[in-house]
Amino acid sequence: MAPDHPVPGDRITPEALRERKSGVPIVALTAYSKAEAQRLDPLVDVILVGDSVAMVVYGMDTTVGVTVETMIAHGRAVMRGARRACVVVDLPAGSYERSPEQAYATAMRIIAETGAAAVKLEGGVGVAPAIRRLVGAGIAVMGHVGLLPQAVTEAGGFRVQGRDDASAIQIMNDAVAAADAGAFAIVVEGTVEPLARQITETVRVPTIGIGASPGCDGQVLVTHDMLGLFADFTPKFVRRYAELGAEAERAVRAYADDVRARRFPGPEHCFGVKSAKPQP
Repeated sequence: MAPDHPVPGDRITPEALRERKSGVPIVALTAYSKAEAQRLDPLVDVILVGDSVAMVVYGMDTTVGVTVETMIAHGRAVMRGARRACVVVDLPAGSYERSPEQAYATAMRIIAETGAAAVKLEGGVGVAPAIRRLVGAGIAVMGHVGLLPQAVTEAGGFRVQGRDDASAIQIMNDAVAAADAGAFAIVVEGTVEPLARQITETVRVPTIGIGASPGCDGQVLVTHDMLGLFADFTPKFVRRYAELGAEAERAVRAYADDVRARRFPGPEHCFGVKSAKPQP
């Protein structure tokens, strides 16, 4: 299935982002619909169609239940609204870990059916062969190390990573492996600040932090979190830039009051109703 529209020549590319290492910080946010993408597109560098859609849209406890078909549907919706930003789609859990060929088949399908610029997958040393396979086939890959949401069940929950020497070494090795395999950028999530900063100074590609370090080469947040639209919980690393959930509730309450009081709809909202003549 072909993407909905051709990619304009002025779209931000993965290669352009790679060149932003130690330069102007990369701004990234999530989106799952055309309307969201249209709002974000002029303002950000990266729109991530994240598997976080499982939690903030579908109400799942983790990201694990989302499917390839779901990611494609939301990826296509975002591409209908994005003209400038680099759109990256998450490979969902279970769709790439088995082998590099499985990762290639999934990534090819997502790129072909959405028109996105890149895919993102979680892990480092263990998925480096898959990253290398995708990059070798011309598919741009964003890495993801530190806290891995797709593995939170095995890890015992959403816990900060890198607090002890063994885990810090593993995360550093994962970041180096992802970069060496060809990832054009690496998300560093839920990782103690000194380690995230050290990773940024070590790898040759940009790091994009989320609950990591201001020293990263960019930052990403879940849009629903930073706009106050997701009420289940607020991670420590989120700054709420708005409380749109509360504002939406006020608007809905006003609408409901108007309907019950028959103040809405008024004549101005109806068809075939003559306007009242102005009084002399």
